[in-house]
Amino acid sequence: MEYGSVIDFLIEAKKATYAGNGPQSASSRPSSRDLEYAKGTLRYIDTYLGSEKFAGEEALWEDGKPFWAMNYVGRVIAEGFSGDFLKDALSRAAPDMPYRGPGHFADGPFRYRCEVDGTFDWFSGREFIFLGETKVYECLFHGGLIR
Repeated sequence: MEYGSVIDFLIEAKKATYAGNGPQSASSRPSSRDLEYAKGTLRYIDTYLGSEKFAGEEALWEDGKPFWAMNYVGRVIAEGFSGDFLKDALSRAAPDMPYRGPGHFADGPFRYRCEVDGTFDWFSGREFIFLGETKVYECLFHGGLIR
């Protein structure tokens, strides 16, 4: 499988679902929020629990077989967090860093930072949002190819 087209699909799926305020699909578990996107033989599902403290998983399938997944856990840690700013940052994921958002993004008083170790095959990372000098949000994530 060629990663370039898969990464392009992943970014498209993220923009069409959570980052783009896409519609929720049926809950796969009690109280979960699920978002799905499909194109051709590829399918993306993001499912998460919670809101101010949350955990979830994004996964990719080709022809009904799972091949990539990313788990994440995050929390709002101070007043002033903006979910709209987070979605704006996540909608800016790039092919060289398709996991969450870009390495750096700022808008008004908000700053987003994402750090990743590894590659699409196997990675871990973390993201933060600052309001001025105050860290208001943090998230840890990891994932890679699965068989």
